[in-house]
Amino acid sequence: MISSRQVSVSGYAGERDLRAMQELSSRLWSPGARWHVGDLAWGRFQHTGREPEWPTRLWRAGERTVAWGWIELPDHLNLAVDPAYDGLAGEVLDWFAATAPDVRRSVSVLDSEPHLLAALDRHGYRDAGDVPFFVQLAHDLRDLAEPDAPPGYRLRTVGEADVPGRVAAHRAAFHPSRVTEESYRVVRAAWPYRADLDWIVEAPGGEVAAYCLVWLDEARQAAVKEPVGTVPGHRRRGLARAVCLAALHAARNAGATRAVVGPRGDAAYPAPARLYRGLGFRDVARSRLLCSRPR
Repeated sequence: MISSRQVSVSGYAGERDLRAMQELSSRLWSPGARWHVGDLAWGRFQHTGREPEWPTRLWRAGERTVAWGWIELPDHLNLAVDPAYDGLAGEVLDWFAATAPDVRRSVSVLDSEPHLLAALDRHGYRDAGDVPFFVQLAHDLRDLAEPDAPPGYRLRTVGEADVPGRVAAHRAAFHPSRVTEESYRVVRAAWPYRADLDWIVEAPGGEVAAYCLVWLDEARQAAVKEPVGTVPGHRRRGLARAVCLAALHAARNAGATRAVVGPRGDAAYPAPARLYRGLGFRDVARSRLLCSRPR
């Protein structure tokens, strides 16, 4: 472990710092890692105007980011810490406690991140109990089925003219949603968004019926699916399967060798995990939600 005294701390100051957070996430990435560069891009830009709700700090050793913390007020923390600097996990948690006092604070990590679990245990965080959880699923892209849309439906990528329909589909699939046309255009302008990895199913009437956005980390040859959805009136027709396969083929053509996705894993919402396992994704890890004791 390297001393935290060699590290500087700064607040989040915009997209340059997001790239620094993404660089750390890429450097730490494995199929069992919580954060992919695409998760960060989607998470930071899918909504507009939320920055005041998201205190964020970065810890750097020289020019290299070695930890970051992203609070979602009032009470939840996202974080990544280089295991070589695992003592910084405690500093991130101390900052979280100071920023969000007098609440029952929560942190979600994967069971494949032992250095974070150990820090949370030392700081008195305990399992939240019987709550919804997520599973990390991974796929070796050497073996992919072919996409096959039902008659009358068409698979294609998203263009600028499709943004209103793409946003309407997302808002229908994830109602209520704060994604807007403005925020989706911000997503499309963010690194590492690629239009060739943003796929939709066009219904016979021309509306967007389903979609799958894939993000590629070229340095790791790794893709993540975030998000995927189907408009309620078009469900149970195999559209999610078809659009996911189309997007995964595009990712493989762009250089990805592996893909991950993180759906709910509990019995209350089983359909997405069942879909992805049917596509060939296999379980790698599961999330654990840990909570502090309120003061």
